[in-house]
Amino acid sequence: MARPDKAAAVAELAEAFRSSNTTVLTEYRGLTVAQLKELRRSLGDQTTYAVVKNTLTKIAAREAGVDGFDDLLKGPSAIAFVKGDPVEAAKGLRDFAKAHPLLVIKGGVMDGRPITAAELAKIADLESREVLLAKLAGAMKGSLSQAVSLFAAPLAQTARLVEALRAKAEADPSILAGGAGTPAPVAEEPVVEPEVVETTDSTETTDSTETTDSTETTDSTETTDSTEG
Repeated sequence: MARPDKAAAVAELAEAFRSSNTTVLTEYRGLTVAQLKELRRSLGDQTTYAVVKNTLTKIAAREAGVDGFDDLLKGPSAIAFVKGDPVEAAKGLRDFAKAHPLLVIKGGVMDGRPITAAELAKIADLESREVLLAKLAGAMKGSLSQAVSLFAAPLAQTARLVEALRAKAEADPSILAGGAGTPAPVAEEPVVEPEVVETTDSTETTDSTETTDSTETTDSTETTDSTEG
């Protein structure tokens, strides 16, 4: 490969490393061209599976700031550059390797951290992003249903109150004007005469004391001028 071609290949690989959230290094020794095409289809549109040259890949990885590939780049190498769900890509690689044991998963890098083949196998056992989102949506739907049931009774009471006020406003439009409404006629209450309680004062105070001034002051003193001369 000429030097300009090598430089272009390195730049292309470095950009693939930078734009991928996960990269998985594999060895494809013994796989046919048809099987490699099958593998690419199984990985989906968000994953690119490319056969690479080890020397150029080491240079591109260093330029992209990716560590952990140098010791793994031995033998016929191909890399899965994952831009979508890494769980889905890991599942595709695992399932294909079960059907075609010639595919060897060596390891990779996820979010800048090196991962082993055993860790990739654990990632493949996880549920996909779509399944997790569906479960999350189901949980949120259940929570919303519970919230609706909690608010159903107060809302029903409020609706009945509003309907009662509306009916009252139709009967008495002054309520809509901010008034208190037309006072209801006051029923005339019968006049109840107070009960007379007869209190008999048996103590008769009779001023029977007759003050008779029987003292007759009679000037019976007769001054008789008996002086007889």
